[in-house]
Amino acid sequence: MTFTLATIDTASGPHAAIVVGDRVLDIAAATANAQDASMLHILATWAESLPRLDALAAKAPSAGVPLAQAKLLAPILNPGAIFCAGSNYADHAAEMAARSGQPAPPDPHTLGLRSWHFIKTMHCITGPGATVIMQPRSKKIDWEIELALIIGKTARNVSEADALDYVAGYMVSNDLSARDLGHREGLPATSSFKTDWIAHKNWDGSCPIGPWITLARDVPNPHDLGMVLEVNGVVKQDSNTKHMIFNINEQIADLSRNFTLHPGDIILTGTPAGVGAGRGEFLQKGDVVKLTIAGLGELTNTMA
Repeated sequence: MTFTLATIDTASGPHAAIVVGDRVLDIAAATANAQDASMLHILATWAESLPRLDALAAKAPSAGVPLAQAKLLAPILNPGAIFCAGSNYADHAAEMAARSGQPAPPDPHTLGLRSWHFIKTMHCITGPGATVIMQPRSKKIDWEIELALIIGKTARNVSEADALDYVAGYMVSNDLSARDLGHREGLPATSSFKTDWIAHKNWDGSCPIGPWITLARDVPNPHDLGMVLEVNGVVKQDSNTKHMIFNINEQIADLSRNFTLHPGDIILTGTPAGVGAGRGEFLQKGDVVKLTIAGLGELTNTMA
């Protein structure tokens, strides 16, 4: 039976759960195993956990509670790492270059380059329906819809051919950015001290994810998923994951060449054109941002 993985708020704290249709089942409550309350534990024991979850999914329609009565949190609250692909859609790279009066850059493959990533901390994580407090020092908070993947088994020096075997599942994510904090003022563009990725990409709530994890086995082709982001009902980004420059296989292989990826690690795979910076538009108090990726659900947050 098809199910997704979620984290729900319970009287005893966050608990991992399975969602089947419109029903939710608390995994730890069903198994009487306290360790099953942790999504990271389930992912760390993925090979052993999956058959148990399949068995539980059959019981969810009768044993679970209505989805409408459950409070969904971020599917993974404390990932070991969050890696974010930089400029990984050609149209987005072109719109950001145009913002600086530069021509569209060439395909980095033609330059012999590999994928590159920056890091967000787990403090940035927030979930579906949450209110996001915008970075108060910024006047240019931007949206970025991205396909996120979750590592399901330890990966080191993984080949591109085998890379998808290390993915437990996929979810929707928003790589919120403070565009006016990415470069320190008063310094020349050539200065080694100019760029500030921490201020640009990291503040509490700057990485909404969810609403749940769709298992990799239920996503036939992660490289062909429609993705749409709306602000207050107006479409801003409308694209497809097939337009990635560096595909998921390349990203996992490249990251795992540098260090070990662990179960529960998250990779955000890049955003297409249509971000606010390219339009001269930025998020304001009260804006409702809704992100949809085909087959993975909707993720909605309100800005404050």
